[in-house]
Amino acid sequence: MERLTQPEEDALRALWHTGPAFVKEVLEQLPAPRPPYTTLASTLRNLERKLYIGAEKLGNSFRYSALVSAEDYQRRSLGALVREHFRDSYKELVSFFAKEEKVSAADLQEIIRLIEQQKPE
Repeated sequence: MERLTQPEEDALRALWHTGPAFVKEVLEQLPAPRPPYTTLASTLRNLERKLYIGAEKLGNSFRYSALVSAEDYQRRSLGALVREHFRDSYKELVSFFAKEEKVSAADLQEIIRLIEQQKPE
């Protein structure tokens, strides 16, 4: 899947929050400063082209809905980040955050506990 710009990601998050919505409804969910209506409409068309959302024509308007769940987007985005910046190694990712002091020893112990509790597939 294509990467999203920040405005595209913001619009997609708004759709996850509202469910199917028209441009005006998505616009109301965005934080200030909000983009112009026409800019958001273009952003939503880009998301549709990238297959992140679908559009249903109702009269003279389109109602947009997310085709990708928040969880799936998060999984794909994190996977791409790890591939591109951490040589496809989640261990490298965790090591980076530990070195940057973004994760504590207690956090790492909790992560280990969660891993150990996972049921084998």
